[in-house]
Amino acid sequence: MLGVYEHTSSFNESDSKGPEPKAPNMNMTVAFTHLVVHLWWYCTPKSGALTGVPISGCLGDQSAALVGQMCFQDGQAKNTYGTGCFLLCNTGPKPVLSDHGLLTTVAYQLGRDKPACYALEGSVAIAGAVVRWLRDNLGIVKTTEEVERLAAEAGTSYGCYFVPAFSGLYAPYWEPSARGIICGLTQFTNKNHIAFAALEAVCFQTREILDAMNQDCGIPLSQLQVDGGMTNNKILMQLQADILCIPVVKPSMPETTALGAAMAAGAAEGVGVWSLNPSDLTAVTCERFEPQINPEESEYRYARWKKAVKKSMGWESSEPATNENGEASIFTSLPLGFYIVSSMVMLIGAKACQIIDFCKSGVGADF
Repeated sequence: MLGVYEHTSSFNESDSKGPEPKAPNMNMTVAFTHLVVHLWWYCTPKSGALTGVPISGCLGDQSAALVGQMCFQDGQAKNTYGTGCFLLCNTGPKPVLSDHGLLTTVAYQLGRDKPACYALEGSVAIAGAVVRWLRDNLGIVKTTEEVERLAAEAGTSYGCYFVPAFSGLYAPYWEPSARGIICGLTQFTNKNHIAFAALEAVCFQTREILDAMNQDCGIPLSQLQVDGGMTNNKILMQLQADILCIPVVKPSMPETTALGAAMAAGAAEGVGVWSLNPSDLTAVTCERFEPQINPEESEYRYARWKKAVKKSMGWESSEPATNENGEASIFTSLPLGFYIVSSMVMLIGAKACQIIDFCKSGVGADF
């Protein structure tokens, strides 16, 4: 969307008519010389570093990435892989209100007389942050790049599943009580398998959001367009294609957010450096990752991931623990020391009983 008024930050989901205007929040003095309607499309700062530079485009970062990825058709989606993941799916000129835990937002408006286009948005709290956790907290790797090498050496998680719900689960669950778990461990599990499971977790979380988007939109995704720092990890990108069972497309231009903002500004009324009509756009060179496993294996691994997610829920709770009959358990109120001391007493008592029985058996003299 163009100009000072940024629809993408002011959408009111409870109003199906779309966004309500609000005053722009800018730390600069602006010369408003046109009619009110034109304020949406053009302004010139009067002070600061941008003095005299016309502002002809304004986009939120995820909306800018959607434009930079040229996702102008209904059902096209992009995922930005950073500390977390941010997925946007273009739903066209009509907002789609989600029944599966996603947010409805304005994607962009590319012209004063053009309709606003909407999107469904879902976010993953922990993506690149899980790699940092492996490095800083567990010390499994010394650099974030090392994770790719370890995962490549393993080639599988060996049945290990990692749910990095360090601060709860975001879309589509919105479950604050969840906490991180690593399950499916065996005596053969090593750091390579855990590194693989960590990357796989990012891909599984992405699939859960895309499944929710497909259910809300009714438009199956044909490919996922990706950007962000984590896309340099080729193992991750291949895993993502395998788990989604669709191609993953990475553009050669890594800074799609900046590109999207530049595209919007250059196409603004009165600027016209280029056109954003789909027929005028040229194809961008990209790297494609095609699925390399059969759908049955993908579904099997995804089902086990879902099982692990269920296990991660309900860890943070203020409710007292209960037994199978729903009654509060007395053991929850006993300190750990009680169990340690009582176990020692029972062990000593059992040993004493053995000695007494041994003496009574008639061989006590020899003992």
